[in-house]
Amino acid sequence: MRRFEGFPPGRASYTPIPDQFFSELLASIDDLAEMKLLLYLFWALYHQKGSPRYMTMAELENEGILLSGLPTKANQTPVQALQDAVNRAIARGTVLRLDVSNDQGVTSYLFINTHQGRKAVKDVQNGTLILESRGRVVEAHIAQDRPSIFALYEENIGLLTPLIREELIEA
Repeated sequence: MRRFEGFPPGRASYTPIPDQFFSELLASIDDLAEMKLLLYLFWALYHQKGSPRYMTMAELENEGILLSGLPTKANQTPVQALQDAVNRAIARGTVLRLDVSNDQGVTSYLFINTHQGRKAVKDVQNGTLILESRGRVVEAHIAQDRPSIFALYEENIGLLTPLIREELIEA
């Protein structure tokens, strides 16, 4: 496991999370993948511009940072773990899914169950809102643990002495 070095000094950006998450949901969510999905959605949707804010399943399936952090069960791919987490969140009522058919197939849109999310779903169902896919689509990847400079030195150069260790820390 890679050790977290801490938050940087100075101005940091923050993602707001509704109080009900802590007062009602935190104790009831018993699946780590569902928890990570929900936190990721709070972050991703907060950083979107405009309204309504949503992600498609296709976009989520290409979010490497999310996929690499999801726990998988035996013989389960990260995408299957994501689909399970989405289904759990929908069953719990924290996420709303809206499936829209078009010439290319079915697109699943995901909203957080907020007033704005419920309104967007209702507006699409009534035909007063047409969704266009937003957000970024990035190539899926699985993050690998990066070796420390000390491990790299020993793998490529040789035994690490205390003096060299101090010089590497200073560098």
